[in-house]
Amino acid sequence: MAKEKPSINTVNFNAAQLMEFDACTRCGECVKYCPTYDARDKSQDIEPRDKILRWRSFMNRSFGLKARLFGPDKIPPEEIKKFTDDLYNCTTCGMCGTVCPAGINTIELWESTRANLVKHGTGPYGKQSLFPKLIEEGHNPYLKQQKDRLAWMTPDIKIADKSDIAYFIGCTAGYNQQVLGVSTARILNKLNVPFMALGEDEWCCGSALIRTGQQHINDTPKKAAIHNVEALKAKGAKRVIFACAGCFRAAKIDWPRAYGKALPFEAIHMSQFLAEQLEAGKIKWEKSLDKTVTYHDPCHLGRHVGVFEEPRKVIKSMPGIKLVEMKRNRKEQRCCGAGGGVKAGIPDLAMGVAKGRVNDAKETGAEALISTCPFCRRNLLDGRDELKLDMSVDDLVVLTANLMGLSTDVKPPAPGAPKESISDLFRTQTIPPKPVEPKKEAPKTEAPKAETPKAETPKIEKK
Repeated sequence: MAKEKPSINTVNFNAAQLMEFDACTRCGECVKYCPTYDARDKSQDIEPRDKILRWRSFMNRSFGLKARLFGPDKIPPEEIKKFTDDLYNCTTCGMCGTVCPAGINTIELWESTRANLVKHGTGPYGKQSLFPKLIEEGHNPYLKQQKDRLAWMTPDIKIADKSDIAYFIGCTAGYNQQVLGVSTARILNKLNVPFMALGEDEWCCGSALIRTGQQHINDTPKKAAIHNVEALKAKGAKRVIFACAGCFRAAKIDWPRAYGKALPFEAIHMSQFLAEQLEAGKIKWEKSLDKTVTYHDPCHLGRHVGVFEEPRKVIKSMPGIKLVEMKRNRKEQRCCGAGGGVKAGIPDLAMGVAKGRVNDAKETGAEALISTCPFCRRNLLDGRDELKLDMSVDDLVVLTANLMGLSTDVKPPAPGAPKESISDLFRTQTIPPKPVEPKKEAPKTEAPKAETPKAETPKIEKK
C-alpha cells in the first residue's frame, strides 16, 4: 500500500531556514513589537511566534519521526489556507527578526514561506495575485503606459542622454507621486549634477512580486532586474540614485541575486546623496522653515539596508527646522503598514498600522511627518486623513528642494489625481475634484395596458 504524500513540502527553504523553524524559543518578544498584531482582526493568529510554531507543526506532522514510521498526517486544506491568510497579514517589515533573541531572519523566512505557499496554490492574498501579469506585461503594477514614464517632467528639468549618474525613478514616483520626481530632478540640476534616466526602458524593480512570494512566476523579477541592470550599464551608469526606498532595497539586495554577481554600478539612496553633498558644502539653503518635524524610518531603507543617520543629518542642517524623534525610531521603528503587499491585498490592515504610526508622530508634537519612501508617505497620508489630524506628511526630498529655493510644483494636476502627487507640506497646488458623472436614469418602461374584458355573448335559452 502506497504511503500518503505529505500535505506540504520544503520547496524554497534552505537548510538554515529549516533550522530557524526549530530555533524559536516561544519567548514572545516579537509579539510585543509586531505592528500588524497590534492592528489585526482579533480573530486572527498572526503573531510571528505563532506562524513559526504552526509551520513547525506542519513540518513535524509531514516529515517527523512518527510521519516516517507510520506515514504523514493529512493536514486539512482549510488549515493550510487559514495559515496562508494569516501569513499574508504581515508587512514583512522585519521588526520581529530585529528583536528575536535567537536571531531568526524573519524577512527571508516569511518571503520563502510565501513562495512555498504560492507554489502550493493557496497564496498570495487578494489583489496581490494581479501583480505578476501587470508587471510582466506592462512593467509596472499600476496599469500605466511605458510611454508615460517621464510624463511628469516639466520644461525646466534637464535630463542627459548619457551620464555616469542615473536617477532610477520607480513606478510610484513616476506615475503617482510626481512631486518626488520633479523635486529630485530639480535638486540634481541645481547642484550641476548631470544625470540620465531610462524613461520607457525602465521596468518595475520587482519588489512587489518578491515580497508577496511570487518571484518564481515566469521569473519576472529576475528578468526585470537583469533588464534594468543591463540598461543602466549600457548608458554608462556608475552611480544610480534611488529616491524610493522599495526600489533601493531591491537594487541593493534582490538585484545582485538575480544578476548573479555584483552590480556594475553603485546604488545609492537620495538621502545618502544629499548627506554627501551637504558634507561637501554644495547644498546652500536659501529659505528657512519654522517647523517641528519628526522622521519616519522606512523599513526598506532602515532595517533592511541600514540607512538611518543620513536623512537625520540632512534634516538637522535645515534652517528653522527642529527634529523630534518618535519613541520607536531607527531599528525599532513601527512600520507604516503598506509593505509586503498589505496595502494592495488587505487595505484595512494597512490603515490600522498607519494610524498607529501617525499616532506615534502625534505624541511628539510635530507639525510634519517626514519620510524617504513614496509608499510610506501614501499610507501615512491615509492614516493622517483617517484620524483627521492637522499634520503635514511629506518626503525629505520635497522638503530639501523647497529650502534650496526650488519649486516643488508639478504639471497642473488632472482632476481626481492622487493626493500624493503634490506636496502636502507646501500647498502651492490643489487637485481639482473629479467630475461627478451624471447618474444614468433607468430606461422608462411603460406599464402594460390592462386588457379590456371581452363582453360575453348572452345565451339564449330555447323554450
